[in-house]
Amino acid sequence: MTTTISDCWQEIRYVYSNAPLAIQVAMIFIAIAVFSTVMAYLTILRSRYKAYMKRKRLNKLLPRIDELLIDEVMTNPDIPHDVDPAKVQLNLAPFEALPLHKRWARETLTARIIHFRQNVKGNMGVLLRNLYTQLDLDKDAYRKLKSRKWNRKVAALVEFTSMDLSISDVTILPLANSRNRELRAAARQAYIKISKNEPFKFFDSVTDPLLPWDQVELFRIITTTEDIAIPNFARWITYSSNKSVVSFCMKLVVHYNQLPAVPAIIKLLDNRDHYTRADAIECLGRLKVEEVEDKLVQLYTSQPLFCQIEILRALGRISSGKHIDFLRNEFLHATDFDLKKAAARAIVKNEWIAREVLDELLATTTGQNLLILKHCMNPLIKY
Repeated sequence: MTTTISDCWQEIRYVYSNAPLAIQVAMIFIAIAVFSTVMAYLTILRSRYKAYMKRKRLNKLLPRIDELLIDEVMTNPDIPHDVDPAKVQLNLAPFEALPLHKRWARETLTARIIHFRQNVKGNMGVLLRNLYTQLDLDKDAYRKLKSRKWNRKVAALVEFTSMDLSISDVTILPLANSRNRELRAAARQAYIKISKNEPFKFFDSVTDPLLPWDQVELFRIITTTEDIAIPNFARWITYSSNKSVVSFCMKLVVHYNQLPAVPAIIKLLDNRDHYTRADAIECLGRLKVEEVEDKLVQLYTSQPLFCQIEILRALGRISSGKHIDFLRNEFLHATDFDLKKAAARAIVKNEWIAREVLDELLATTTGQNLLILKHCMNPLIKY
């Protein structure tokens, strides 16, 4: 007599219905565990199969793409050299033979074009950009930019910046204030690289703090982007209510040595925020603004510790020699180690006029003070 699935199911139901409650609960958990394990294995097998098929497709497609890019764009003798490369119409037939009706193939081609363009300059980069637009790959980027998924928007922004394509302010500025940190940072970086007129316009609308890593990336992009229009950063130092934007702009003022911004920075010495004052003091010191030394010395006693340290460092960076007695007094009588070190380093930086004071201190000081002074005289020590 054969046993059917229905018979087995009836037997399981009979055993389950007549079992104690604890056994019934255990049977339910066992069934869930078995089902979850089977589904997990099936999911793993499916993902591995998809990854295997993707690798197989890419291994077949990538050599064809690279060969076409080299033969049809980079080394093609039929491309006229007396025509503006931006106006050259490329032969698209070999590329259209690729399976570009499939998204994965278009994304692969886009990635290879970007890779090649990042490693060439001049006319070759322009020709690769032509290929990208003539194959309508830029339309994929526009679609991704409208996606609800932030990672697809970030990928689109990377494409735009890599291919030097413009995006309207109406589209990109809202992304520069997105709640998503990665998208927000990518949009700001893209706006600086892409915008030809006002690459720093998003500073006007930034409400959240510029995080340290964001500032590092923005600084790298600003200082390495060619033909970028550098504004007078005093505009944001004066009017921005975002403390991180003000601080970042002062770093850019120092990098570009924007002395016209000095009056706006001096006004920040009266700012209520201690950290903003410290950044302003550091900025003035790095710009070597000699006329601000007297005010810094007057403010010294009313400032918190880290502002006092920045004042001593600023006096050392300016190195006018006007306040050697003040620095000597702080070195000898300050109770905080960092203050002593900053004062000693400032005296050493003013050595050209304070040689006698430095020799006197070396001859008369002992113990920790002497160690600090000798340490600060090491020319390898920077601040």
